[in-house]
Amino acid sequence: MDFSTQINCFTGLNGSGKTNILDGIHYLSLTKSAVQSSDTLNVKHNKDFFVIKGQFELDQKPLEVRCTFELGKKKQIWQNGKALDKTSEHVGLIPLVLIAPDDTELIKGGSEGRRKFFDGLLSQLDRNYLNQLIRYHHFLKQRNALLKKFAETGRRDLTLLGSYDEEMIRLSQILAKRRAELMDEVAPMLQAHYAEISQGQEKVTILYETEALREDFASYFQGLRKKDFITKNSNAGIHKDDYNFLIGEHPIRKIGSQGQQKSFIIALKLAQFQIFESAKGEKPLLLLDDIFDKLDDTRIAQMMQLISKHTFGQIFLTDARPERSQAILTELDSEVFFFGVENGQVSH
Repeated sequence: MDFSTQINCFTGLNGSGKTNILDGIHYLSLTKSAVQSSDTLNVKHNKDFFVIKGQFELDQKPLEVRCTFELGKKKQIWQNGKALDKTSEHVGLIPLVLIAPDDTELIKGGSEGRRKFFDGLLSQLDRNYLNQLIRYHHFLKQRNALLKKFAETGRRDLTLLGSYDEEMIRLSQILAKRRAELMDEVAPMLQAHYAEISQGQEKVTILYETEALREDFASYFQGLRKKDFITKNSNAGIHKDDYNFLIGEHPIRKIGSQGQQKSFIIALKLAQFQIFESAKGEKPLLLLDDIFDKLDDTRIAQMMQLISKHTFGQIFLTDARPERSQAILTELDSEVFFFGVENGQVSH
């Protein structure tokens, strides 16, 4: 497929493969699926592997990205024919923002989803953050395995445990500080975009909840050791952090209407877009999956107004109703390519 540098719209029945195209772009940008937690689930039935290849233009230079995955082997990312040692080397090179139907799970779901979202944002911005986060999760995994071993054998190597504690405390403090800085950056953008989309006057904000920024965090961490031995898990550290989404002074998941929750999520994604654009000096790719189905007419009109102002760069969107998307998009002063998708086959 060859795409417009402005708007690309994929239409077709549900299950025809529209979202797979967006997910392919997501893979080539972020080295992972936006839909499946496991790469194995993206291999066709009765097949052993998948390959995705895309041509990008970066800083006015061509970049070919290839992602390959074979069952039983590690995923591999290639740039201009050269295999990378680690997939993390590629993250952040091609910034991307996705707005998808299940995004409200960020509000309704557990804390892990919210941590993943903000860690993903920071990882695209800051390679050092990504490397430290990978290191933190390595030590967390090792420490939890050690706690389970203590329970099984009845013997405790407190020197080894202490070395894990030291590194987890240090990394928790560094990573929590960066997460808190991000919240300061996001807050005014979130409020401005929320007011623009919803035309509402409510104050919205995000409260970052962490123990890692306590002055006595080291002693707090150590003080939970007895509990760690009982639960065979680490009970302190940034893997326990959460982000509380507020409207006024109250959690939006409890008192926010469906419209307010949708507006909050879109405002958050637009703030993400703005942060990437500011940091990278270029507009990230924007993927909009079935947004016409999930927004009312007022919010669609607000989104289209932003698009018509050329607020965004290259856009990829999907819609199950071609007549609707054609009516909305052909009104815009933008180049639009329409693609029909049927049983995984694409026509221009």
